[in-house]
Amino acid sequence: MISGLYADAFVEPSGARPRLLVAKAGMRDIPLILDLINAYAAKGIMLPRTEFEMSEAIRDFIVVKQGEELLGCGALHFYTPTLAEIRSLAVYEKAKTKGVGRLLVETLVAEAGQYELDAVFAFTYVVEFFSKVGFHAVERGVLPLKAWKDCLRCPKFQACDEVAVLRILRPDRCTESQLAVWGASANAADDQLIQIPTPRVSEIPPK
Repeated sequence: MISGLYADAFVEPSGARPRLLVAKAGMRDIPLILDLINAYAAKGIMLPRTEFEMSEAIRDFIVVKQGEELLGCGALHFYTPTLAEIRSLAVYEKAKTKGVGRLLVETLVAEAGQYELDAVFAFTYVVEFFSKVGFHAVERGVLPLKAWKDCLRCPKFQACDEVAVLRILRPDRCTESQLAVWGASANAADDQLIQIPTPRVSEIPPK
């Protein structure tokens, strides 16, 4: 399981949005992120992370803070030159009515655009929220061995109840032939890539 967010993490503040800072995570954020993620891991909601794992992946992460206080985190993990996953989303219980979940997802989508990716995907329990920010539910597809490395550690591996969602970022480049490449890559000899079956481009509604 790669996300600790449920519907309450995307509740928008009733009044003015509090002053929040979103930024790329730094090495000094590692202990704070570990505390947050491993608190969810202790409840069986997310996978536990070690300091070594976080040190390797810290460049994937962003954080949302209010002053010096960490409110939430998330990561953009690349699978191919055109496709990435939004993952490791977590928000503190006390911050779940401050719009932190939306801010995390919108910032990671914007980062994917800066890298000129064709699409991003996520696994989530809150499909309704993701549909409001341009994602569409898709079939899980076939995940090669290296993409399964986290799922294999999950206690829900045999009965996962998260839903795969996809957002096309560059319809001009994400043609039917490009989607076919994703599918073909699942059978690549080096087993490096990921296949997520997607809607036909013609079925994706305009923004």
